Amino acid sequence: MAKTKAFISFDFDNDKVLKEFLLQQAKNSDSPFEIFDCSLKEAAPEKDWEEKAEAKIKASDLVIVMVGKGTHKASGVLKEVAMARKHNKKIVQIIGYKDGDYTRVPDAGTLYKWDWENLKNILK
Repeated sequence: MAKTKAFISFDFDNDKVLKEFLLQQAKNSDSPFEIFDCSLKEAAPEKDWEEKAEAKIKASDLVIVMVGKGTHKASGVLKEVAMARKHNKKIVQIIGYKDGDYTRVPDAGTLYKWDWENLKNILK
């Protein structure tokens, strides 16, 4: 069975660690998903990052938004969510941290708690 190709969207300035954790989980032998690509890789984005991100989102099966405290205001995340909606991609939001009060990213679907069983069920 083919794994779901996921694009990770995250707040680069504050939540890079969440991306790393999810990349590690995708390597588990029982993972139903693989990481196809991620949000920006540098603090200073390339001029054509939007075109590159959109192409990668378009080629993915779904977009995972890793939610931290400020994700709902992160301009790159908001643009990536808009791209995913434009291409009718499934979007899931995963709360990245155990403690705190988190705000959903607008128009990005349901906000889920991050645990392995929940993640496997959402993404299969």
